[in-house]
Amino acid sequence: MPWTQDYAALGGSLGLTALAVSIPIVFLFWALAVKGMKGYLAGLLALAITIVDVIIVYKMPVTLALSATAYGMLYGLWPIAWIVITAVYLYNLTVESGQFEVIKSSIASISNDRRLQALIVAFCFGAFLEGAAGFGAPVAITGALLIGLGFDPIKAAGLCLIANTAPVAFGAIGAPIIAAGAVTGMGDFVISQAVGRQLPFISVIIPLYLVILMAGWKSAKEVMPAILVTGISFAVAQWWSSNTLGAYLPDIISSLFSLVCTTVFLRFWKPKKVWRFPHERDKEEPVANKYTGGQIAKAWSPFVILTAMVTIWGLPGFKSLILDQLHLVLKFSWPGLDGMIYKAAPIVAKPTVYDAIFKWDFLSAGGTAILIAAIISCFVLGIKPGKAVKVFKDTLKQLIYPVINIAAVLGFAYLANYSGLSYTLGLFFASTGAMFPVLSPVLGWLGVFLTGSDTSANALFGKLQQVTAEQIGINPVLTVAANSSGGVVGKMISPQSIAVAAAATGLVGRESELFKFTVKHSLAMLVAVIVIICLQAYVVPGMVPTIAEAAAFLQ
Repeated sequence: MPWTQDYAALGGSLGLTALAVSIPIVFLFWALAVKGMKGYLAGLLALAITIVDVIIVYKMPVTLALSATAYGMLYGLWPIAWIVITAVYLYNLTVESGQFEVIKSSIASISNDRRLQALIVAFCFGAFLEGAAGFGAPVAITGALLIGLGFDPIKAAGLCLIANTAPVAFGAIGAPIIAAGAVTGMGDFVISQAVGRQLPFISVIIPLYLVILMAGWKSAKEVMPAILVTGISFAVAQWWSSNTLGAYLPDIISSLFSLVCTTVFLRFWKPKKVWRFPHERDKEEPVANKYTGGQIAKAWSPFVILTAMVTIWGLPGFKSLILDQLHLVLKFSWPGLDGMIYKAAPIVAKPTVYDAIFKWDFLSAGGTAILIAAIISCFVLGIKPGKAVKVFKDTLKQLIYPVINIAAVLGFAYLANYSGLSYTLGLFFASTGAMFPVLSPVLGWLGVFLTGSDTSANALFGKLQQVTAEQIGINPVLTVAANSSGGVVGKMISPQSIAVAAAATGLVGRESELFKFTVKHSLAMLVAVIVIICLQAYVVPGMVPTIAEAAAFLQ
């Protein structure tokens, strides 16, 4: 029997209903921020509370609530978790083959100046790892690498956490943007374009921010040419790729472009004096391993192959061939949900059916492109099939809890949408009117702080951002993008990120020091994002594309 959403189910009061259905979100905040509960456990408990909440508050039929939850959890597994698994698998293959040591050495040998090493390792290489793997890999790897080069552990971990701001929105081959496009129904391309017109303003200043933080303004001025090359090249490439190629490749392209530009620049320009930390200025610089051009090219080949494969998979002509001509996609109505729920006024003018169609497109999925790149890389790197299978199994074991967390959060997000929870909160937040663009990035910041993932934050609040914007009459693409852009500056203070950084740099038990090191910078950058969003909302609204404009661009 069809069921119609009621956004003011408790006595016709929108405020009372919003208060009641916010209980799962408050619980999630408490579980992570106060209780320090593990992410996957907090996600599963919050999901269970949400199921009970919507059944009691909205009188949502139990079968519909469970079906919507299962639908969302499966989407969390496909395609989001599939992208994460294959991306981390590719990275693990390079480590297993020993080629990652060559990659590290090739970066460290570019300069022995600690300021420039921070730019190359923490910013450029960290962004590359965020794009290829994400989910803790960038901070863990770059933090350990900086310590190996001679950085103080707290400085190494803190700098890597802050540097990881720029690429987070497009991390793990665009997983956060893909999730936002799915829960809002906008698609990922238009959100990619919008975020690509917000984050470059932050990305261009982060290299300067890092060097000032570690060495002071006077020392930063000494390497200002290199700082400008690094930041501007990254920001330009991030803007171009996000606006023309979509969500999959901005991190890969911008990080590699910035790395190449910085490396080439440093071949012709050197600072007048080499800067090192006070505790190491009387020590001799260790001799870096020398590798041939062929060895370096081989080590980097998996990521070159990855870039090529994801580029091909992102071409409209390729997707048309797979989806439209070869029909290699499985689509079906989700049982017990499709055609069973109706949206109501004021969200829609008249009762409208809420579709639930699941699509399993194995060959055209971004994760499959990464898997194929990994298989090709096995041949290039000389990894035997048995070893490749073992690495894949180990990767699945490594990611079991992050995958559970993704599934739980996506289950919550879909249940929130189909029950009407997102719409109730959206209508309530709409009462803030012109102030909502200020609140919009704050929601994303809180979401990432609590979940540790821009993907999860977009799944949690993406629909709410969309609904609220529609209610107050501003471009919903702006607020959905603001959720992701605000979220990236919350990554550096996320308990999960700090735990990863502490574990990788030998700082377990000193997490509070890392939090104190990063929190003021997180808040400062959040203010910067709020200013950008407010300007785009009320001063230059045409700067952010509409869904129609993005569709016209693709044609």
